[in-house]
Amino acid sequence: MNATQRTTGVCIVGGGPCGMMLGVLLARAGVDVTVLEKYPDFFRDFRGDTIHPSTMQLLYELGWLDEFLTLPHNEIQRASGLIAGESVQMADFTHLPTHCKFIAMMPQWDFLDFLARRGAAYPTFHLMMRCEGIALVEKDGLVTGARATTPDGQIEISAKLVVGADGRHSTVRALAGLVVKDLGAPMDVLWMRVAKRPGDPEQPLGIVESGHILVMLDRGEYWQCAYLIRKGGFAELKAAGIDTLQRALTEIAPALGDRFLQIDDWSKVSMLEVRVDRLERWHRPGLLCIGDAAHAMSPIGGVGINLAIQDAVAAANVLAGPLARGETPSEADLRRIQDRRMFPTRVTQGFQVFVQDRVIDPLLHGAPLASPPRALKLFDEFPLLRRLPALLIGVGIRPEHIRTPDAFATAT
Repeated sequence: MNATQRTTGVCIVGGGPCGMMLGVLLARAGVDVTVLEKYPDFFRDFRGDTIHPSTMQLLYELGWLDEFLTLPHNEIQRASGLIAGESVQMADFTHLPTHCKFIAMMPQWDFLDFLARRGAAYPTFHLMMRCEGIALVEKDGLVTGARATTPDGQIEISAKLVVGADGRHSTVRALAGLVVKDLGAPMDVLWMRVAKRPGDPEQPLGIVESGHILVMLDRGEYWQCAYLIRKGGFAELKAAGIDTLQRALTEIAPALGDRFLQIDDWSKVSMLEVRVDRLERWHRPGLLCIGDAAHAMSPIGGVGINLAIQDAVAAANVLAGPLARGETPSEADLRRIQDRRMFPTRVTQGFQVFVQDRVIDPLLHGAPLASPPRALKLFDEFPLLRRLPALLIGVGIRPEHIRTPDAFATAT
């Protein structure tokens, strides 16, 4: 069967935050970009719904922040936890050196729709929905394009660069034969919605007891709950029955006990398989992987989406110039992107693995917890210390800034 042919400057496989941000930035700089998204829309629940101050700083630099903040969202200015029954203030975002001094909670589909609308303003931006990348096109060791399926049949897209931004289960990185280093993760996460009622008191972001860890995100109309379980323990929990999960949730958050009874079927529970890994090499001639396709992150700190967006900005900063000139990015260009983003990736993953192995894994296996660790108590004794985790979570290591031009800006 012959495939329909298409030519573009950059073919981005994956229409998540990373792929969409890169596509919009390159199109804004005058590069012809085609983004492939395999689903018909962006509406999928329990994705990365935290928009961190570093990401909103980028929107501010682009002049898009005011429009973005008109979208419905909740704001987290401070983060607290209930650990062994004691309240601990852990992070204060109000002192960050950013335009927005809070984390915005927003459904990811709203953020992606926002980026799609911004991209549609540029004639060089092309978003193809229901278009799934299935193969790479190569010639003499150089990736020259991608093949994808659409409702109308296959399409072959020729490009100067193919970018894999298709997430932690990346098809592109598998097709490219890139080597993945698995750092391990001792837990998986169960996501659930729990009804919120008028007058509900403010809840701590995290509740930690021996054997139980629960994260609660205030989504305005409901509580978005993440319950951590031992890696591979979901089948055992399901076999024990939904009432076992209800009792566990009620034990750790009794104020919402009657609400947990609404989780009366496993269809109301979404299991996220936690993976922490990274590619040893993010690129091949004609191909680059970024975001979760290059480094799957733990949900600790909710930083995965924002780290991926930082990758996209760094990639656009390096690639916009040569691509706008019609050049094929060199191996040196692709290596520059990996070299710049590998350091924040290693540091962030190193911290996540430390927390997983030293804190989460023992607790999930029933290690006793009589009181909060001394290190966390210091946050209450010395409030200035709360600015450090806020900086690491809200801004991150080596934050990027917009260096790409707006090729379509008109003189005023």
